[in-house]
Formats: sequence, C-alpha cells, structure tokens
Amino acid sequence: MAFRPRFLDDLTGLAGTAFSAASGLREEVHTLIRSQISEVLFSLNLVRRDEFDAVQEMASRARLAQEQAEQRIKDMEARLDELEQTLTAPAEPPRH
Repeated sequence: MAFRPRFLDDLTGLAGTAFSAASGLREEVHTLIRSQISEVLFSLNLVRRDEFDAVQEMASRARLAQEQAEQRIKDMEARLDELEQTLTAPAEPPRH
C-alpha cells in the first residue's frame, strides 16, 4: 500500500474548494456586469431590437393604410365631380 501524506490530500481538497469558489465568483462577476450593462442601457433610453422591429412594422402598415385611404379619397372625389357635372349640366329642352 502506497503511503500518501495527508498534506497532499489537504492540498487537493483545498484546490478543489478554490476552483469551486473561483467558478462561483466568476458567475457572480458575470451577473454583476450584466446588471450594470443593463442599467446603463436603460439609462440611455435605448430600445431592444425586437421592439424596434415591431414599431417599424406598425409604421409601415400605417403608411400603407394612409396611402390606400388617400387613393380612396381621390376616387371618391372623382366620382363626386362626375355627379356634380351631371347634375349641373344644362338640361336639354323637351322635343315636341
């Protein structure tokens, strides 16, 4: 049976504990940095990409609806002009 000094066992345990602590510390630092970045971005009043895309799509649809409404108004105005011309045209005298 090989003799292994207790010192090496303690050193191995200490290294494992240090590694676990370093991993935990890494996660804490990562979380803290993400939190700080989020706070800075929020203070700059920036929007997320998906929110920007959604608003852009809404604006595009509104623009299309406006163009369609303008075309309908032009068509209605043209029909109204035709009706007015028909109503204001001099009536032909009745033929006997």
